[in-house]
Amino acid sequence: MPRTDLPYGAFNFQVSVEGGPRAGFSDVSGLGTELMVAEYRNGDDPENHVQKVAGLHKVSDVTLKRGIINQLEFYQWINEVHGDPSVRKDVTITLIDESQNPVMTWKLIRCIPQKWTGPTLAAKAHGDVAMEEIVLAIEGMVLPS
Repeated sequence: MPRTDLPYGAFNFQVSVEGGPRAGFSDVSGLGTELMVAEYRNGDDPENHVQKVAGLHKVSDVTLKRGIINQLEFYQWINEVHGDPSVRKDVTITLIDESQNPVMTWKLIRCIPQKWTGPTLAAKAHGDVAMEEIVLAIEGMVLPS
């Protein structure tokens, strides 16, 4: 039964890439969409104000962060896109409750890895995790319904 009185924690989620494994990320940020609004007024409109007209919508870039592991699928995808910019994949992000049940899913449509940032390596940083960051350019998003 869905919860309506207590929000879900932001710490339990899964990321899966079309044709690839579910990936263990520590952070997902940037989920969002925005509707562009145009202002318009007919010249013969008796009321002296503009109308707000819905226009195009756009989806924010999504940033994924994780500790580096021996998993090469994302590097292979980046290399594929370098050779063929039309290579796009759907990415699904699923919020999980405390009992490991999926409660909400966002589907990112036709993604391309726009940017990869490697770890900061420092000899004095004993115990720090080597982190990488992948920024996905998103063409569309299916919101939970």
